[in-house]
Amino acid sequence: MSEKAAAPKGPENRPAHTAAAAVLTGLEGLAAAGLGVLMLVLVVTGDPDGVAQAVTGAVTVLALAAIPLAAASGLWRLRRWARGPAVLVQILCLPIGFELLAQGGLLRAAGLALMAAAVTALVCLFSARTTRALGTAAPGRPA
Repeated sequence: MSEKAAAPKGPENRPAHTAAAAVLTGLEGLAAAGLGVLMLVLVVTGDPDGVAQAVTGAVTVLALAAIPLAAASGLWRLRRWARGPAVLVQILCLPIGFELLAQGGLLRAAGLALMAAAVTALVCLFSARTTRALGTAAPGRPA
């Protein structure tokens, strides 16, 4: 077994591409969690049409925020399983960003930022360095 293959997974072996994907995915998760908390605050301070519906929406957004946060944590720790959820999160961010672009104002800027983050994270997630670091090389190809 080569020295490179036997190297322990740790922060000193984390490629910059993998770290960037982890940070971007984590920021997306934090943004979703912030939106969920804001929705809960608006339930308490505002006058929603249906309290149960508003609370359910907020709790759903908070629960969905756990996916990118877990994926970011896994990527940071170089866990192989984290790549799939991270890719899914990025793919889902693209149409959300596109919808925000159509809104105008600050939402347009948020949409551009979200789409740029998603594309950047996807490039990082599919880079050869990340593939090697996570051990997700295609069968028949060296990891």
